[in-house]
Formats: sequence, C-alpha cells, structure tokens
Amino acid sequence: MDLQLLAALVLGIAAIVLIVLRTRLDAFVALLVAALLAGFVAGLPVTGILDSITEGFGSTMGAIGIVIGLGVGVGKILEVSGAADALAKAFVRALGKGREPWAMAGTGALVSIPVFCDSGYVIMNPLARSIARRAKAGYVTLALALGCGMTLTHHLVPPTPGPLGVAGILSADVGGLILGGLVFAIVLLPVIVAYARWIGPKLESQVLPNVRAEVYGDSASRSAVATTGSTGSTGSAGAGDDGAGDAGNDESATDTTTPDEGGSEAGWRPRRLSAWVASLPLVVPLLLIVANTVAEAVDRSAQGVLSGDDYEPSPVAGVLSFLGSPVVALLIGLVLAVYVLLPRMTTRNQVANWLSQAASSAGLIILITGAGGAFGQVLRDTGVGEELAETIASWNLPGVLVPFLVATLVRLAQGSGTVAMITAASVTAPLVAGLGISPLAAALACCAGSMVFSYFNDSYFWVVTRFTGLDGAAAIRGWSGITTAAWLGSLPLVLLAGAVL
Repeated sequence: MDLQLLAALVLGIAAIVLIVLRTRLDAFVALLVAALLAGFVAGLPVTGILDSITEGFGSTMGAIGIVIGLGVGVGKILEVSGAADALAKAFVRALGKGREPWAMAGTGALVSIPVFCDSGYVIMNPLARSIARRAKAGYVTLALALGCGMTLTHHLVPPTPGPLGVAGILSADVGGLILGGLVFAIVLLPVIVAYARWIGPKLESQVLPNVRAEVYGDSASRSAVATTGSTGSTGSAGAGDDGAGDAGNDESATDTTTPDEGGSEAGWRPRRLSAWVASLPLVVPLLLIVANTVAEAVDRSAQGVLSGDDYEPSPVAGVLSFLGSPVVALLIGLVLAVYVLLPRMTTRNQVANWLSQAASSAGLIILITGAGGAFGQVLRDTGVGEELAETIASWNLPGVLVPFLVATLVRLAQGSGTVAMITAASVTAPLVAGLGISPLAAALACCAGSMVFSYFNDSYFWVVTRFTGLDGAAAIRGWSGITTAAWLGSLPLVLLAGAVL
C-alpha cells in the first residue's frame, strides 16, 4: 500500500472531522478543504485537484441537485395542503401503533429497487415527517429506517446500476442476484429497524432546531424532546398538530391546516383530501420511474444487452426513459401537487412563497451534497481505492471475503457504493475460479461489502443527515452507524452464500 495515498485519505477524513466538530465552519467548507488537502498530499497537480473538485461537484449536482430542489418543493406543498397529514393518518390507521419504523424501512426497500435512493428519499421523506408530526416524536427513528431500507436494495438488488454492473463483470446470473439480493435485504430489515429504534430516541434531542421546527412545529418540538427517551417508535397519533395541521380526531379532514407564514392570505382554506388524492404527487413520479426501469430491463433483455453502453432503446422505452427520469417525474409530481392538492383560490404568490421557503431549506443540502461528491472524486482520482483493492486481494482469506473486503475498503476510501462494488468486481473477476467461489456468491459479496459506514465522502450521507437534521457526531452515530449495522449483519449471509452457492 502506497503510504502517501493512505496519508491523503487519513488526513482528508481527519480534516473533515476536525472542522465540523471543532470550528465555526460548516460541512460544506470542511469537505472542500478536505478535498484540497487530500489532493495535495496524494501528489495531484494543483490544476488536477481543482478539476477533480469541479467535476465531482458538477456530476453530483447533475445527478441529484435538481431532484432535491423539486423534491423539497413537492414536500412543501404536501405539508401546507394537508396532504402529508392525510397520508400519515391513513398510514397510522393501516399499520397500528408501534409499527411505523417497519413500514418506513419496508417502503424504502421497495421504492429503492427501481429508484435511486437519493431521489427516493427526497420523495418519501415528507411521509416520515408527517407521521412523526402526528405522533410528536420519533422522527429520527423513521428517517433512519427509511434511508437504510433504501440502502439495502440500492446496494443489493438489480436493476440498480451497481449490482447490475457487478453481475455483468463477474458473469453472474442477474435473476439469481435479484433473488439473492432480496433474501439479503429481507433478512437485514430487522437489523436496521432494531438499530433505528435503539439510536433514534438517543438522537432526537440533537435534531437541528430548524428541522425540528419544520417537523414538529415550535411547541410540538419541545414536547417531542421530552417524550422520546424510552421508545424507538413513533407511538400513537396525537389529537393535535403544530406542523402541517391535524383535524383533531376526524381522520378524513384536513381543513384545519393553515399555510406557513409568508403564504397565508385571507379566506385561504385547504381542501379536504382523501389519502388516495393526497398520494398522487408521490405515487405518480414513483410509478413513472418504475415504469422506466422495467421497460429498459425488458428492452435490454429482448435485445440481449444486459449491461454496458451498446443499447439503443425502442420507441416505447425511449418515451418512458424521458418521462421516468427523476427530474421529469418529480417535475410532473410538483405540477400535480400544485394543481391537485391546493384549492382553486390559492394564488400564484402563495405558491411562490411556499416554493421559495422550500428552496431556501434545500440550498445548503444541495451545496453540501455536491461538496461530498467533490471530495469523493478527488479520492477516486488519487487512485487510493484501487490501491486498497489490490492490497486486500493479495491477503490469504476465505475466498468469499476477498470481494467483500475489497468493496468495504474501497467504499471507505472514496464514498461511492456503486464505485466500490464495481471496483471489487473488477479486481475479483480474474480471481473467482482460484478463490473457489461461484460468480453469484462473489457478486453478493461485492454488493454487501459496499454498504459499510456511509460518511462524509458519500453524497447520500448528506442527503439523509441534512433532511433528518443530524450534524457532527450525531450524524455519525445515526447514519454511519445504521449502515455499518447493515454491513455487519450481511457478513454471516456472505459466508453462507460462499458455502452453499
């Protein structure tokens, strides 16, 4: 292992931790400083460091910046219209007391099979907020369960790009990887729910004040801190609501909701919304994205092109590819939110004020997410990930642990789970026969190993922690901890796959 590259990685991470925990500067500045420091120590030319930063920032923003902006807009309209509250009531009625974390984890896992977890989390987070708002407790538990449920299937189940690429590199059966990944995800769901229930109440009081106010309202946020010490669930729904509005004990009404400051006008009243109507801005974008994924998978199968760039979509697949892109799908969702959820008397100025508030809350999230992508790109360009992969592959280990640990160390080095599993597959591919494992077992090991310890150099870390309102050590204990719990829980499954597949 090149000590210079190792020093670049260690010093970069140390810089982030020190700046975030010990200075007045925020994570956006810390990530940029870490990217510069890691690049200098690794020996990249000055212009190369700056090119890596701008490339990483730009590619990350291109992938999820618009999605975050549109997603928070949809979430804001769901909130002020009372739609999120209507959905929360329906959710609580259907599931019963204490089962909401399971529902969030399961929903996240299902949604993230066809939808990138960044996009899916932005779309589904308003539901977690509204359920917590009604219970006046438990938001951190719900948010972590939702986010890590998405992590499971994003890392383990094709047709997400990482697992699909791994299957192609290792010549593993895609259908077998789908089934194996689903088994892994189902077995790991109790692990992440248990961790979310355990850590959530401990971190509830550390939620950033602005996020706590958005979720619970000013008075509810104070009572939430006082009531989350002993449970990991959201409890039962309360009779009142200081957030998006609660119509007392009338489960079907949302007409006591009032718009946020800056958006209210005399005579404005929200509509009475059913859960079905309230779900349209969420369900329609998700269905479009799913339809795009399914159509592409079917089209690729018909053409015999399961991976790679040698694919020309059919006319139908091309149309769905456009409508099902996260940007277009969420844009449609935002239009539906404005014109279906809000009453006719709602003025353009009211909508503009609400969307302006949403954009304001999303601004720092977008910047920090982009800076995380910049740091990850610098680490990729230094070659530290490849260096770690070659080192671990030379160790004398049980065969199935080689791809698992390669993916683990590459993930720690540069942040991207997709890059980690693809790198692990590339390193492992020529070794599979000699390691005595099947391509399917190697593929599962690559995918599972890439889930470990999501932290500062992972853009999804910043999406989840900023929307959840966790910062510094609380973010590490919550999000980094739950992803590591999923990784650790997958280890016996990987060993079992190596033995039986």
